[in-house]
Amino acid sequence: MVDRAVRRRRRALFLLFFLPGIAMSSWVTRTPDVRDQLGLSTAQMGLVLFGLSIGSMIGILCSGRFVSRFGTRPVIALGTLLIIAGTVVIGMGSAVRSAPLVTVGLCLFGAGMGGGEVAVNVDGADVERITGTAVLPTLHGCFSLGTVVGGSAGMAATAVAFPVHWHLTVVALVATGMLVHALRAVPAGIGISAAPSTPGPAPVPGQPSKPHVWKDRKLLLIGAIVLAMALAEGAANDWLPLLMVDGHGLDAAMGSLVFVGFAAAMTLGRFSGSFFLSRFGRATVVRASAVSGAAGLLLVIFSDNAAVAATAVLFWGLGASLGFPVALSAAGDSGPDQTARVSLVAVIGYVAFLVGPPALGFLGDHYGLRSAMVVVLVFVAAAILIAPAADTRDRAAATADLGQRARPGATPAGQHQGDRS
Repeated sequence: MVDRAVRRRRRALFLLFFLPGIAMSSWVTRTPDVRDQLGLSTAQMGLVLFGLSIGSMIGILCSGRFVSRFGTRPVIALGTLLIIAGTVVIGMGSAVRSAPLVTVGLCLFGAGMGGGEVAVNVDGADVERITGTAVLPTLHGCFSLGTVVGGSAGMAATAVAFPVHWHLTVVALVATGMLVHALRAVPAGIGISAAPSTPGPAPVPGQPSKPHVWKDRKLLLIGAIVLAMALAEGAANDWLPLLMVDGHGLDAAMGSLVFVGFAAAMTLGRFSGSFFLSRFGRATVVRASAVSGAAGLLLVIFSDNAAVAATAVLFWGLGASLGFPVALSAAGDSGPDQTARVSLVAVIGYVAFLVGPPALGFLGDHYGLRSAMVVVLVFVAAAILIAPAADTRDRAAATADLGQRARPGATPAGQHQGDRS
């Protein structure tokens, strides 16, 4: 019964990751059409995208507290509903040619994405704990698979000039059905017990309380990895179709096709992630991912051949695929209070989504989007150097052993939790 419930829960999480991927790519593939309908410059489009960043940061800042108080299930439900509502409002704003309305829609969308981010990852990390296997890379692979499906549909809609508002309305209806089906398999109460500090008159020696996660140097380095790789992923999600259209002279449909290629590469990387993690470990996988991402960005930025640039996007996608989920797994393993640690690293990562769109838009308006991507390249190159911080296996084992020694008679951690790498 337990195994069957866990399998149902894992499938539900697959669907709950798949859903925002479809919604996100449906919007991204239509950004050239929306920009043209609104009559905006690149810098102005960056300000519209800032609505997505603001919403994401609000959601991510609230999510950890909400999960600690209410559990993952209601937070996932609220976040997904906001994604659906935001998708509808974006379509309405496009239909009436209102940039402020599109910005509001993106803010709602971002709040849903950010609000559900901690919740679904805490739930996924709990499934990792139960099964003893790496689940988060596959879950994030489902998000990327959703971007492939949504991006393909968006490319087709762009090619036949299907109205943006009707396209996004259909996406919202499909997403609603997915949410209703999946939410029933997500148990209540997950994440609540992880929030409070250790009960009793005093904390267990050697186990830091919740505020101390901000002072954990290794956790901050993990956050820096997330920052760099989230910027690489977010830059593509926000700008890749326009980058290929404005920077390499492709038409809107071909720009969408390149984005689908990026999403497909990310999907491949995430679904194969567990295989490489089990053989090479987190640090090696993160370093290889950063090298691949940097190589792809280098060619996209500096090659004048559109075909070479489009092919290099595949390396960019492979490189961006594993950094975020692997670093979140590392954060969850880095010490006690999993919810606080995942929340902290997710907040650091979302700084990329907050600062990235307007900053890249501003630079792109003055120097071109290709030149603006040099900033992303620098961050990804830095991740190559700090990749060893992602290996928290020894630290997690030591922390668990310390906690077990403080509770006489407890079962050793190694007997109920496998190596997640």
